[in-house]
Amino acid sequence: MKEQFNSIWTSALASVGVEIDWKRLEAALRLERLKYRCFPSEGNELKAFHGLTPAEVKVVICGQDPYHSLEQADGLAFSVKQGVDWPPSLRNIVREYESDLERAWPMDGLSKGQGVLAHWAAQGVLLMNDVLTVREGEPGSHHDLGWQELTTGLFKALCELEKPVVFVLWGKEAQKKAVFVHRSNHLVLESPHPSPLSAYRGFWGSKPFSRSNDWLVLHGQSPIAW
Repeated sequence: MKEQFNSIWTSALASVGVEIDWKRLEAALRLERLKYRCFPSEGNELKAFHGLTPAEVKVVICGQDPYHSLEQADGLAFSVKQGVDWPPSLRNIVREYESDLERAWPMDGLSKGQGVLAHWAAQGVLLMNDVLTVREGEPGSHHDLGWQELTTGLFKALCELEKPVVFVLWGKEAQKKAVFVHRSNHLVLESPHPSPLSAYRGFWGSKPFSRSNDWLVLHGQSPIAW
C-alpha cells in the first residue's frame, strides 16, 4: 500500500514528524478483507492522493468513512463509480450545491473516467475521509484499524503549508480534526454530515461551495469550478 502513496506526501508527513507503520496497517486491512467484503476495492484506498500534491490542495472535504454498499465507493470521498446510482449523502450534497450556487447540478461530462466528483479533485479538492476503508454494510467498522494516524498526519502537514487552505468538515469524526488547523492561516467550515440521518441538523444552508470560493478569491486564489 505504501507504494500507492506519492513520495511527496510521505515527505510532507515526515516534515511534521509523522511516520506511518504501513506494515501494521496493511496487515490489519488484509485480515479484514479475508473476513469481510471491504470498500473501496483493493488498490483504491489512497486514490484521493493520486495526482494531487500537498502544494496543489486548495480545499479539503473530509467525511467519516467510505460508502459501505457494493460498487459505490471509488476512493474519493463522497464520489461514486461511473454509472452507479447516487447514495443518499451524494444526493444531499447535490441538493445543497444547487441551493448554494443557485444552479442545476451539471449532468454532462462529470462521470467520465474516475467518477462523479473527479472534476473537483482535478482542481485541487482533496476528497478524503477520516477513515479510508469500511466493511460492507457496517459504517464505522474500520474506525480502530489505524487510518487516523495517517489522516491526522495529513491534516497536520497541510496546515503547515504557507498557502491558505479551506477545510470543509462534514460530521463529528471529521470535525475532530479541526483542532489541528491553524485558523489564522486557513478556513474551517464545519457542518453535520450530508447523510439523511444528520443533514437536517445544519448541513442544509451551510453553503460550503460559495463560502469556499469566496475565501479562496479573497486570498488570491482561483475559485473551484464546482
